[in-house]
Amino acid sequence: MRRVCLTLPTNRACSDTIRAVAEEAAYGARRFGVEVHVLILDSAEASVLAAHRETVGALPSAPGVVVHHLDETQQRTFLREVIARSGVAAPDRVLDLMLPSRVSYGACTNRAFLIAEALGCDSLHRRDSDSRYQSPPPSPSPSPSPSSEDGGGGEPVFPIHHELTALGRRASDVAGLVSRSRLDPACADRPVSLVGGSFIGEMSVDVAEIRRLDPAVYEDVVGLSVPDDCPEIWRRHLIDESFRGAGTAPFTGDRTTLTSVSPLRVDMCNIAFTREVYGRVPLPPATDTVGSDYFLIHVVQDAGLPGVLHNRHIVNFHTDERRSDAGFLAYQRRLAKFFLATPYLDAVYARMAAAGAELLDAEGRVRASDVAGFVRDSTRVDRARNAERLDVVDRSYRKLGGRYADAADVLAAERERLLDEARDDMEEFALLIDAWGPLTRSTKSVKGITW
Repeated sequence: MRRVCLTLPTNRACSDTIRAVAEEAAYGARRFGVEVHVLILDSAEASVLAAHRETVGALPSAPGVVVHHLDETQQRTFLREVIARSGVAAPDRVLDLMLPSRVSYGACTNRAFLIAEALGCDSLHRRDSDSRYQSPPPSPSPSPSPSSEDGGGGEPVFPIHHELTALGRRASDVAGLVSRSRLDPACADRPVSLVGGSFIGEMSVDVAEIRRLDPAVYEDVVGLSVPDDCPEIWRRHLIDESFRGAGTAPFTGDRTTLTSVSPLRVDMCNIAFTREVYGRVPLPPATDTVGSDYFLIHVVQDAGLPGVLHNRHIVNFHTDERRSDAGFLAYQRRLAKFFLATPYLDAVYARMAAAGAELLDAEGRVRASDVAGFVRDSTRVDRARNAERLDVVDRSYRKLGGRYADAADVLAAERERLLDEARDDMEEFALLIDAWGPLTRSTKSVKGITW
């Protein structure tokens, strides 16, 4: 039986989301006849972890669904054995990259990738704790019949429906199952490697307040996420589109497109990859850096691997923690590090885009060594460019005043460390790519782990 992994990394209270993800897993198993492994990677504090254990323990059993709830101790035990069996150099360093002491959007998903490999899954389906599913629109019929498209007469519109429909199948076989196709015919014989949607609701990056306070400052700050060589005619459009997902319009009916999926059109809370992608290249393990987990979307697009874009968008919301003073400062640091990571990542994306299909070997698999080389080369980016970026953030935040001025003080005090970390993060990423093949292979021999 085909196995898939539906994963929910979390470091915050999210019992409602756990129950909703379990419901999505039951739908996927029932509708597609697959075995769905729900993988909850829990880094929450002890009291929240205990509440999550109660939630998991109370989940109704469902045919074809297996739930794994792993705290950081259990994750570390698994990683230590995988790393030891892999024989990679600098095992302690690799362990730190896989399970750092600070928040890492890429590292938590990398752990899910390895565990999915150990479980024998064909794909990984990623959700987030600060999101929820949409419901279908009311049926005009007083007695609606179950629908394969909406999950059955009123169930939430689960993204896993489109993910399991298309992932791993040849694009030419999927073409008749989607609303439209915009795929280059030259890619028709390649497998669908990514299926994703976006989100509606609050912005994925918490910059809406900046836009309300000063639109000009907003343009300066968000403009740091746009490649430096972007033509001005496109720059304003990209600034306007950034971090807004699919807007606010609710789901009214399915629309799916077979295409080369743009990273601007999907979100990591609503995405699935085949193991042929994440088994070759991991995500950047950078700490305290928003957006660092989007790397594989670029790999898939640049290599010419087909994807399906759907509109079963997840509802995004901001937690109370992010709105607190401590949460605000922590988030501004993560946002600043994203702006500092951008020149390095853009250099890699440009190299991958130029390589195109040459990123794939004769069997159609991503050449991990090429990607690692591009990442290493990116560390030559002039550090002065990033110093200028911090200057923009500093000027902008001081103009806004209030808690933004306080954040500017914090970032100024950490200036040199932040600049060093941005470059070091890319070196660490290249190291992890080199280790990734041995790590994924060694998961098959790990025994005795309590899941």
